[in-house]
Amino acid sequence: MAAPLRALRLLTAEYGHLPAPTVQVSTVYPDRLELTFHDDLSDFEAWRGVLGIAPSSVEYGEQSDGRTRVLRAQVDYAGALLRLTGYATIYEAATVGGAA
Repeated sequence: MAAPLRALRLLTAEYGHLPAPTVQVSTVYPDRLELTFHDDLSDFEAWRGVLGIAPSSVEYGEQSDGRTRVLRAQVDYAGALLRLTGYATIYEAATVGGAA
């Protein structure tokens, strides 16, 4: 688990001004550091941008019967596999006169 913890230390020193993610390090995947962002994809995008992850490499998905948008990306960083995940609610379009 040395690699993800080293990566976390470096990220904290370099990007401590960015929005704080939920952080996960696990013995199941000892070389992986996961940063998760809830409710605001702009936080995900801020981290994606500073880490140099191309927008074209971001995976898009939906869950919860189409009510939640999910963005995923990963990059090698300081010897660890760094995975970013962002979640945001999908709001239905407002209807006018009964039509969407």
